[in-house]
Amino acid sequence: MVTDVINTKDLQKADPVFGQQSFDNHEQVVFCNDKDTGLKAIIGIHNTVLGPALGGTRMWAYQNEWEALNDVLRLSRGMTFKSAITGLNLGGGKAVIIGDAKTQKTPELMKKFGEFVHSLNGKYITAEDVGMTTADMDTVREVTPYVTGISESKGGAGNPSPITAYGVFMGMKAAAKFKFGSDVLEGRSVFVQGIGHVGEALVEHLVDEGANVTIADISQERLEEVRAKYGVTIYGGKNLYAEEMDIYAPCALGATINDDTIYNLKASIIAGAANNQLAQEEKHGKILQERGIVYAPDFLINAGGIINVYAELEGYDRKEIMRKTENIYNTTLEILSNAQTHNITTNHAALNIAQSRIDARKKENSK
Repeated sequence: MVTDVINTKDLQKADPVFGQQSFDNHEQVVFCNDKDTGLKAIIGIHNTVLGPALGGTRMWAYQNEWEALNDVLRLSRGMTFKSAITGLNLGGGKAVIIGDAKTQKTPELMKKFGEFVHSLNGKYITAEDVGMTTADMDTVREVTPYVTGISESKGGAGNPSPITAYGVFMGMKAAAKFKFGSDVLEGRSVFVQGIGHVGEALVEHLVDEGANVTIADISQERLEEVRAKYGVTIYGGKNLYAEEMDIYAPCALGATINDDTIYNLKASIIAGAANNQLAQEEKHGKILQERGIVYAPDFLINAGGIINVYAELEGYDRKEIMRKTENIYNTTLEILSNAQTHNITTNHAALNIAQSRIDARKKENSK
C-alpha cells in the first residue's frame, strides 16, 4: 500500500471536501470521469502563487473515492512546499487515477486523462508517480504539452527516480552530520522500507558507501531481486519499527509515523523518499522532537524528482540538475539547525521557509 493511512469513515462524517483537514485551501479540485475508457481521476491544485502546479499522477486501486481524494489533497499540498523550499518557480498539484495500474491502464485511458490535463490550460502540469512510467508520460504528451518526465529520446529528462533517490541520500547524509557529527554512512544500519524504483536506487547509494542495509517490501520477488543484486539483508521480523537501527528510510507508505509506530521506533534518524510520512504533522513531529529522533522533512529531501522534471520546463542540463539536487544537503542542515535553535519541529522549520517564500511572492504579485 502506498497511500496514507486514514480512517475513511471519519472522512465521510466530516464536512464534504472543504471541511477536510487535507483540503487546506486548495485552489481547485477537478474530478475527471470518462465512461468509455473507464477513467476515474482527481486532480488537486493546491497553490499556484509561485507558478503552475506541477506534480505526478499516481494510479492506485484505492479502497474508495474518499481515500483517493484524501491522498491527492495531501500529495498536492506537499508539492507546494516541495517546490517552494527547493527554490523552484512552481506551485503544487497532484493527480490520482483510481484503478489497478497493472490491469486497467490503457493508452486510451492515459490519452483521455491527458485531455483533462490539457483542459486546464497549463495551470496543472503532470508527471509520473506510483503506477506510472516514462512511457505513460510519452502517451500523455501525444495530447497535451502540459506533461514532464518524458523519455530522453523524445527530448525529456527521463525517469526522475534516480535523482529523487540521490536527493534523499544527500538529505540522509546531512541528517547524519547533524545527529552524529559525521555524514559518513559507512557502518551505519539503515532500514529501507519499500524498494520500488526510488528505494532500489537509494539502496545502491547506501551500499556503495558501506552502510549496513536491511530492506522490507510487500513483494517477496522484489526483495529477492534486490538482495541478489546488492547483497543486502531482507527483514524477517514482525515489527520493523521496534528494531535497533541508525536510520529509518520509508520509501513506500505514507503515514508510517503514526500513533501505532512512533513510540516503538528506535531509529536515531528518519530520512526517506515517501510522501507525507507523518500521519499528523504537528502531533507526530513534536513527539519525534521530544524523543530526540531527527526527522529530515520528506518534502525537502525527496525533491530531486521535481528538480529533474523542472529541467524540461527551464531547459537546464544534467549538471545543473545534479547541482540543485546536491544542494538538498545544505538546505537540510540549515533546517535542522534552525529547528534546534528555535526549539520547533524540523517539519515546522521547513514549512516556515517554504511558506515565507510563497508569502513574499504573493506580496509582490499584489503590488
